[in-house]
Amino acid sequence: MLNEAPSALVRNGDSDTSASSAKTVKAAATYVKPRQDVDGNVVVALREDIRAKLVYALGKTPEAARERDWFAATALALRDRIVDACGRAQAGTVPDKRVYYLSLEFLIGRLLSDAMNNLGLVEATRAALRDLGVDLADVEGAEPDAALGNGGLGRLAACFMESMASLSIPAIGYGIRYDHGIFRQSLEDGWQREAPETWLAEGNPWEFARPEATYTIGFGGHVTMTSQGDHHIRRHWHPAETVNAVAYDVPIVGWRGKHVNVLRLWKAEADAPVELARFNAGDHVGAVAGRARAEAISRVLYPSDSSAEGQELRLRQEFFFTSASLQDLVRRHVAERGSLRSLPDHAAIQLNDTHPAIAVPELMRILMEDHDLSWEDAWQITSNTLHYTNHTLLPEALETWPVELMERLLPRHMQIIYLINWLHLEEQSKNARGGAFDVSTVSLIDESHGRRVRMGPLAFHGSRRVNGVSALHSELLKSTVFKDLHAIEPEKIINKTNGITFRRWLHNANPELTALAVQAAGEGVLDDPTLLERLVPFAEDPDFRKRYAAMRKTRKQRLAQVIAERTGVTVDPSALFDVQIKRIHEYKRQLLNLIETVALYQAIKQAPHKDWTPRVKIFAGKAAPSYVQAKLIIKLAGDIANVVNNDPEIGDRLKVVFLPNYSVSLAEVIIPAADLSEQISTAGMEASGTGNMKLALNGALTVGTLDGANIEIKDHVGAENIFIFGLDAEGVLARVGEPDYAAKAIAASARLAAALDAIGNGTFSPDDPGRFAPLVDELRHGDRYLTTVDFEDYWRVQREIDAAWKRPETWWRAAILNTARMAWFSSDRSMREYAEEIWRVKVA
Repeated sequence: MLNEAPSALVRNGDSDTSASSAKTVKAAATYVKPRQDVDGNVVVALREDIRAKLVYALGKTPEAARERDWFAATALALRDRIVDACGRAQAGTVPDKRVYYLSLEFLIGRLLSDAMNNLGLVEATRAALRDLGVDLADVEGAEPDAALGNGGLGRLAACFMESMASLSIPAIGYGIRYDHGIFRQSLEDGWQREAPETWLAEGNPWEFARPEATYTIGFGGHVTMTSQGDHHIRRHWHPAETVNAVAYDVPIVGWRGKHVNVLRLWKAEADAPVELARFNAGDHVGAVAGRARAEAISRVLYPSDSSAEGQELRLRQEFFFTSASLQDLVRRHVAERGSLRSLPDHAAIQLNDTHPAIAVPELMRILMEDHDLSWEDAWQITSNTLHYTNHTLLPEALETWPVELMERLLPRHMQIIYLINWLHLEEQSKNARGGAFDVSTVSLIDESHGRRVRMGPLAFHGSRRVNGVSALHSELLKSTVFKDLHAIEPEKIINKTNGITFRRWLHNANPELTALAVQAAGEGVLDDPTLLERLVPFAEDPDFRKRYAAMRKTRKQRLAQVIAERTGVTVDPSALFDVQIKRIHEYKRQLLNLIETVALYQAIKQAPHKDWTPRVKIFAGKAAPSYVQAKLIIKLAGDIANVVNNDPEIGDRLKVVFLPNYSVSLAEVIIPAADLSEQISTAGMEASGTGNMKLALNGALTVGTLDGANIEIKDHVGAENIFIFGLDAEGVLARVGEPDYAAKAIAASARLAAALDAIGNGTFSPDDPGRFAPLVDELRHGDRYLTTVDFEDYWRVQREIDAAWKRPETWWRAAILNTARMAWFSSDRSMREYAEEIWRVKVA
């Protein structure tokens, strides 16, 4: 079963592979054949299975069933078919090598559309539900988003899991089964308000509970030593507190149902649900305090770390899921292979960012304490099995932990880290060539502002390969974050540019564009994204451009309806839809977009009779609960919208919308409707980005800096089909070294100065004129992210975009070429590169 080997997700004897009859809605021949009834009818079999799940699994009659019940019944029926597909393709097999993908985030979103699409059962499901008097769209809408991530990091992990299944790469994803994922965002008078997200309120029909796969996770306590002869010392950790990690498995089915992997999520549970003696003594609350403390670990994604208690909970979460995952994979390897000395030959562990970096000392501890290996053997195994993906250059995002906290919470691991560091520094001192060796630059312990463990360097040192996620990012890793470590091991850092799954972000999110692509490029484009190149000649075809534009208008009409429902704002679908959807952060520069919006508003007011290009500025994204500046940016967006949208002199020439509670399912509505993709981060600060890829794939033209994957998108789609502005990474480094660069930029731009004055003096906040002074003051006197410096060039390129929108043949030609040339950004390509160059796993 899944807890032993996720590929064996089967029950015996319930697979039917009888031939389909002419009456059926047939899947493509290359799909694994779905269940059929005795006459070979796929729709009838699916219809009856959905009805049976509704009645017998959920206890509901069709007459009393809600849309949520129909979703659960449909998911359970499809889950059975995933089990069947896995059984036919993989039952009883042990792969030569398996990938273990450790990530604190998996932003998987809704899974119904993925399952139907990858099994080839979209139309069959639609027909089966129609026979039952139910609409598939309503059923899909009733599925809650599994919001187990914050943004690009978690969505990337989800795309990678789907691609590994589609490429038949044996893999298990490991994460946390949060009771509440990323918070539900609402706007109260324009201010972000956070509420718990409740995706598990009615259970998760996709998952299999695995109580038999439970591991004990320790915290605190002390370490003892024993002698085993020949001066050999063994250390033993005796935790003061233990928590159980219980597995829940979500099957991830690949394209055409040929392979199934699993996402194993850990739930924290206490050893005992209640201290019975205390309860019987009348302490009813205190009797369950231990349970509450234990279960807090998997309660909420990213609890605030602004307090010492919050910081400790973050570390507990990271160690909890990392330890459980390592214990699980080690046990599996021993069961399948016997000796742990062969672990690097049959397992590749990928650490998705620094969150699971504690895997380095934890795997060492497991190998030495639980399996009696020597330090040397344990290090050889660890450093050849682990691999590390870095996702950021921002210092605040490169985790460090206070030594005091580590010593208290994970005393044995701190001992191991000390020894790793000592051996590491000794080796470098011996190899130093001339002059004094500055150990602080490569030490795993930062002594500069209190003693802290540097998790990025720990992951670097303990891994066989380290990768960045775009060409620029990987080069900057070598020259900035890991400069000194790179000098020691110059072959360790390699690049693996991110990718997205086209099954989710083209096939599912944009069926109209997919149909166009199939008509023009053939059915093969569904299996091989490189065949999108066949669309290139169609960019010159006026009829195809018209059909492409009509497809976009259909999607824009749907988005306009969503905007009206969620915000009350009416927008014109014929206007340019200008979209910036991502986590709210100062380096992503939503503020630059908003300042340009104010400047544009002022320009329209000054020349109302000019032929302005109608625009709808669409924002969405969440700010971290404790990130004051980011939350103020959201408020500014709302206040600007209130003024602009209600100004009769502006009309439909400019609208501003902030869509609350950004999610995967909302992104699937916005992205196919976007005309312009805002990718305007300060150059050198965005590791890669994947939203830029999704939007360009769907034909949105990118306006962006030479940052992250924008550079590679420019190279692939052509410089004439993207709008680039601003300083590059080298220019940013040079400019921040100049004195008063922000003041000089503001003095040189009357347009910028006027926009900042309007924001700062209360034009958009008459009820509180000083509300946005902190934002404006930071720009005038600091401007770490060079918003003022890049403003004029941003204004220039936006006016070029205005002009381009008025030339439909040119615009739609560029849009088609963006879609046609984005195949390289498939996560299938990313996973092949990881498999071949990092994991050394064969791709089927």
